[in-house]
Amino acid sequence: MSAEATKHARLLLLKEYRGVLSTHSQAMPGFPFGSVVPYCLDAAGCPLLLISRIAQHTRNLMADRRCSLLVGERGPEDVQAAGRLTLLAEARPLDSEAAIEAAARRYYRYFPESRDYHRAHDFDFWTLQPVRWRFIGGFGAIHWLDQVALGNPFAGEGDREGGMLEHMNADHTAAIAHYVQQAGLPASEPAQMVGIDSEGFHLRIGQAIHWLAFPEPCTNPGAVRQALVSMARA
Repeated sequence: MSAEATKHARLLLLKEYRGVLSTHSQAMPGFPFGSVVPYCLDAAGCPLLLISRIAQHTRNLMADRRCSLLVGERGPEDVQAAGRLTLLAEARPLDSEAAIEAAARRYYRYFPESRDYHRAHDFDFWTLQPVRWRFIGGFGAIHWLDQVALGNPFAGEGDREGGMLEHMNADHTAAIAHYVQQAGLPASEPAQMVGIDSEGFHLRIGQAIHWLAFPEPCTNPGAVRQALVSMARA
């Protein structure tokens, strides 16, 4: 049950791209302060945030790094029957140039509009380092989990992910359009593939992010290619 719950929790984290960040209020000590933030996952599979230095939640984190991120299944008819995941974490700002550059490459693909305000304003990248996870998969399906994040074998050093994405977006637009159609996703705007991990890939359509699963987990670029070809022929 724990392994199954862990899998469902991670899939929820992958499928969503925004959540409620709760920090310890400095203006109102003793009260939690919640704010909505977009996120993508870093090479370690942990939430990556880009937040302003003048934002209230950033000021709170500078004083107390302990926080939580609540991620809920989007569009449920019954919110209490839907999946939701709470990550209890310690927030850490990225300070090395290499780490910031790697984070920027990945984050900009998911949220291209962030490129402008990151450069023009005082925004910094932070990661949420997991302490514990609380996953609710519906009525009665409640679990405390110690390990949900899964490292991405294609992100990070060498950025193999970037090369695969560039190839797909430049040379296989028809295949991407087929993935959109097969998944029943909106086709009002062309989709861009913005992320690949061992379990699936992310598409950006307009400002929305969608995650599609591979038929089987992939641990190397050859396996990714086979999975994408198989899905294009389905």
